[in-house]
Amino acid sequence: MQKTILNTQVTNIDGEDISLEKYAGNVLLIVNVASKCGLTPQYEQLENLQKAWGERGFAVLGFPCNQFLGQEPGSEDEIKTYCATTWGVTFPMFSKIDVNGDARHPLYQKLIAAAPAAVAPQASGFYARMASKGRAPLYPDDILWNFEKFLVGRDGHVVQRFSPDMTPDDPIVMESIKLALEK
Repeated sequence: MQKTILNTQVTNIDGEDISLEKYAGNVLLIVNVASKCGLTPQYEQLENLQKAWGERGFAVLGFPCNQFLGQEPGSEDEIKTYCATTWGVTFPMFSKIDVNGDARHPLYQKLIAAAPAAVAPQASGFYARMASKGRAPLYPDDILWNFEKFLVGRDGHVVQRFSPDMTPDDPIVMESIKLALEK
């Protein structure tokens, strides 16, 4: 049986250690984010989701990661300022973590174990493009790139994993969130 992610300790972007139990009863969209990526404009869509559904018990949780071509090189203060001033981000942000490799954060160990493969847009080609550039993941269940998303239900169990190029406003993502909110 899948383990809940809610008993996981994380550090927020201000350096405070917290338990994800704080979000018990909420639907979560957990995203590894980066400020200097071609997919960075997804911040706007993520914030739109937060604003649209936050009052219904939904939260986007952003986890900066610098493992993909060094696209998140800044300090936590720089990341926080950039996200707030450039994209108007109000959703919770956390300290930089590793999502792949030996130093993979325990949260991502749990997320990946619960959802080893991501749903991708039809005929995406994103994986093939990354592989052609020598950037395919080392292991099949690794995070492919920045902005991979995990939808977590109110009970703390992973509902679905979405590929980086599946935008937050994709109808499949939106419908999955709506269904999770109804439970």
